[in-house]
Amino acid sequence: MKLSPAYAKLKNPLLRKTVAKVATLQQVAKIGEVSIGVLINTLRKELGIEEQWKGGAADKPDIDSVPDWFAQTKIAALLDAAPILEAGEHPLGRVMSDLEKLKAGEIYELITPFVPAPLLDAVNKKGFEVWSQKQSDGSVRSYFCKRTFEV
Repeated sequence: MKLSPAYAKLKNPLLRKTVAKVATLQQVAKIGEVSIGVLINTLRKELGIEEQWKGGAADKPDIDSVPDWFAQTKIAALLDAAPILEAGEHPLGRVMSDLEKLKAGEIYELITPFVPAPLLDAVNKKGFEVWSQKQSDGSVRSYFCKRTFEV
């Protein structure tokens, strides 16, 4: 929890358990906006393993660059998932159900207390463009838009 303020939100045991069930180390690094190398080496040190991991993928995620497909006026639906997460539940089912109702070109907005990396990956794999932006209050707004392919 010392690595990133985002991890402080995981003090809620239900939320911590929910994230632990579905997140990979790479996703946990993305949630905390730290490099995977720093995360792995911190965990190794906590476990008493002195040898440092020297693998790749040391970049911090870029979550703030606005994509070409985004426009505030295209937001058709919004879900504040903070209450769902605080109750120890995962919003993935609700988000996927809502996304099925989106029309081409519409955007879905999701508000969470941290970068919901596992959810973002799942939505992206279902054919949606995904973008997240950290807010000044520490919350994260994630946006989803169905990919359109030109033939």
